[in-house]
Amino acid sequence: MKSNLNTDFELLVADHKSTIYSVCYMFAETRPEADDLFQEVLINLWHGFKSFRGDSSLRSWVYRVSMNTCISYKRKKNIKTVPLDIAPGIFEADGEENHQTEQLRQRISKLEPVDRAIVLLWLESLPYDEIASIIGISVNAVGVRLVRIREKLKSL
Repeated sequence: MKSNLNTDFELLVADHKSTIYSVCYMFAETRPEADDLFQEVLINLWHGFKSFRGDSSLRSWVYRVSMNTCISYKRKKNIKTVPLDIAPGIFEADGEENHQTEQLRQRISKLEPVDRAIVLLWLESLPYDEIASIIGISVNAVGVRLVRIREKLKSL
């Protein structure tokens, strides 16, 4: 039975939308910017979906595309905004937990893009070898950078 590309892509998005939005959230300064990033990631995933060879896990590929899109977007920052209402309610949560999340996001946003990506992947509980594969550095470098990032975050 032949696979339907559109259906397969819809399943990919359904399975990974929280992951994608988490990456976008960490790189965004506002919800509309996170929504824009989310849309850009979906476009880039769609463009690359047909040529995904399976050299890495699908999850690693989604992270890599998401992070590269966000980093490129932050460099350009000239994409028109289009409102979306499909993202998890991260920006709407109330209370102490949201306050702490927002404080952490603000501190992380002061890090360099690659360090932000490493922190996000670590917060998502990915193993060091998968973080290394996604970022394109050695496993030892992941450990060293995380130690330095923790120290930097403590000083902020």
